[in-house]
Amino acid sequence: MGNVTRLQETGDEGLGSTGERFALHLGPVVLTGDLTVPDGARGTILFAQGGGSRRGSTRDRGVARLLNDQGFATLLLDLLTLEERVEDAVTRHLRYDVPLLGRRTVAATDWLADHEATHGLPVGYLGSSVGAAAVLTAAAQRQEVGAVVVRGGRPDLAGPALANVMAPTLFVVGGQDTVLEERNLDAMHRMTADVGLAVVAGSSHRFESDASFVEATALAIDWFDQHLMRWVSPTGGRVLTPLAHRDRAS
Repeated sequence: MGNVTRLQETGDEGLGSTGERFALHLGPVVLTGDLTVPDGARGTILFAQGGGSRRGSTRDRGVARLLNDQGFATLLLDLLTLEERVEDAVTRHLRYDVPLLGRRTVAATDWLADHEATHGLPVGYLGSSVGAAAVLTAAAQRQEVGAVVVRGGRPDLAGPALANVMAPTLFVVGGQDTVLEERNLDAMHRMTADVGLAVVAGSSHRFESDASFVEATALAIDWFDQHLMRWVSPTGGRVLTPLAHRDRAS
């Protein structure tokens, strides 16, 4: 389990009124993340971009704010350190190290389970690019994860881990990117979890237009609403065994 240093608390830097910036210590490695926990949070969504990308792009911050408005806490995490990103800009090797990125996603998940503001909240993953493979690899190891959304990602890179993912998983692809759509379909066919595919017409995997990105975001929020919250009993109490897992066992 990593130690945590709280770097900064902020209310107006795109992190929300309860946003905090953390350094997550994993042995000699220090990862940086932005955590926002709205009042009465009902779940936490961990964002994982491709390893070569930095957390908190303008668009991802916008998605996080929308999730915050819907009552979800959000953690935007850099999966590589600054030094590793500098190295990767030359070698382009670390960004495709899915086992490494998956281990770091698992470590962040374990930290969320222990953190006072998110302890007891169901956790979902939102992964883009190679981050899609990272979150699926992590979900295969942490089967308490309640829901996964892959947005314009490379889930096929998760390899054998796909068969061990229990969380309901939504794949969101752009209709113009037929190669990526095939890769997502291949990943779906290798899974036993509940899966769904949403194709955003007229878009590439980057969802460049505002309309396509809004549609992709709405699909993600709806998936978390439908599936992550199945972890909550009708009376509002947390259940120890996820309902989604019970359904598959029955």
